[in-house]
Amino acid sequence: MVFQDEFELQTYNHGDLQDITDRVEQIVKQSGIRTGIAHIFNVGSTASIGTIEFEPGLKRDLPELLDRLIPPSRDYGHEQTWHDGNGHSHLQATWLGPALTVPVQQGCLRLGTWQQIFHLECDIKPRQRQIVVTIWGD
Repeated sequence: MVFQDEFELQTYNHGDLQDITDRVEQIVKQSGIRTGIAHIFNVGSTASIGTIEFEPGLKRDLPELLDRLIPPSRDYGHEQTWHDGNGHSHLQATWLGPALTVPVQQGCLRLGTWQQIFHLECDIKPRQRQIVVTIWGD
């Protein structure tokens, strides 16, 4: 069986890290699937999905680390094409990836105690994001 749903997420700025675990878990429960996988996908090329211990230190550390590794205001090729100031946003989102797959066991996401699903806004402006959740299984 396959079940798919989506939700909107308002982001506020570059580095906005949000916990979306409960929203994904709600869709898993709606699916009625007991054993399988959940695939969580951000529609767009300047945001990412992953897992982290969602606590204040890491909420700050992850965006700061990305800005050190792939800093804003560099002369990226994307800037030469579009001049929109978000070349680093595309690269950061690509580095982390737009999607995550999590096992579903006994009708719930199989995550560790300190493991939550995050959405990270890498773009330089607020965005209205679409998150697609697809669950496969029995």
